[in-house]
Amino acid sequence: MNSSALTVVLERAAGHQQRFDSSFEKYFAGLGGDLNGARLGRFTPRCLELLAELSLRGGKRVRVALLHEAARLVTEEEVPGLLEAALSLELLHSHALILDDIIDDSPLRRGGPSTLYACRADLPENPQAALGLAMMVGDLAGFLALRVLFHADLPADRKQALLDVQLGVTTDTVIGQILDLERDVVSSEDDGLLETVCEYKTSRYSILAPLRLGLLAAGEDLAEHEESLHRYAALAGVSGQMRDDYLDLFGDPDVTGKPLGADLRAGRLTYLVRDLLAATDAEEHDTIRAGLGSPECTPQAIDRIRDIAYRHDVHERLQSAIDRYAEAAAAEAASWRRHWREDAVAVFEQLPVWNTRRTK
Repeated sequence: MNSSALTVVLERAAGHQQRFDSSFEKYFAGLGGDLNGARLGRFTPRCLELLAELSLRGGKRVRVALLHEAARLVTEEEVPGLLEAALSLELLHSHALILDDIIDDSPLRRGGPSTLYACRADLPENPQAALGLAMMVGDLAGFLALRVLFHADLPADRKQALLDVQLGVTTDTVIGQILDLERDVVSSEDDGLLETVCEYKTSRYSILAPLRLGLLAAGEDLAEHEESLHRYAALAGVSGQMRDDYLDLFGDPDVTGKPLGADLRAGRLTYLVRDLLAATDAEEHDTIRAGLGSPECTPQAIDRIRDIAYRHDVHERLQSAIDRYAEAAAAEAASWRRHWREDAVAVFEQLPVWNTRRTK
């Protein structure tokens, strides 16, 4: 790992995050008036407030960094449309997080209450209405993600190209949620389904979409580059998803903002769970299965499952796989030097490496 190069990349990513966070706050500050808030009753402003609270409460903004650095692959000049594309990506991400928490009945997100649990606190005597309200916040985020691009001040052909990408990504995100449910509900440990879930829930909307949006905004023709972009997104996506799975059992809840074992309690058959089940004997297998999908699984039970994982070196094998995928993604990015600007290519080489050791 080139520590000095990685430091430069992280500094640039932090700059993108800070600038975007300021713009995101301004977006939400003006949104109520933009939607004619005086006529929207009480629930709609509350939905907007809940969406803003979740969206502004942390987040790595990796999609934002990827978007801006994708444009920098082509040019150092300021590129119109990047702010709207960044807002669209992060609003769609909020939509996905809200859906995840509804499906999993998760109480926490980013160190605070999930949107679902915030709605339950608002409507303690009406859990069905609370669920419906949380769903509406998620829907609102998804529709606003497209609205912000539609209203971007861009030439018609470029706006249409960006909208075409984001329309496809919105569909892919929902399909990913459906596949995720199928994997967990039918208890499928099929590697093919696991890879497909990762492709739709991570690779396509977290990596490929910002890459394509940034390049298109900068005026690049994607036809020659689609295969390489897809390969990079797939490799980096698997590495990133594996790292998320790793942190679910081996991370620090104070850093991740989620309780330890949240995916286990939700019954998610993740890369970690797959490796854990494959490595254990019958008795240990029963211990893991008892906690998998059980909201009542205690912290002590999670500790026992983690001890089993350590005993079988599951953490080391999973980390090795994370490293392999990240290295392959970095090698794919290195091939872009013959097309694009050196300093931006270096960012895409280093980001998968950073991902292998991130703590949240």
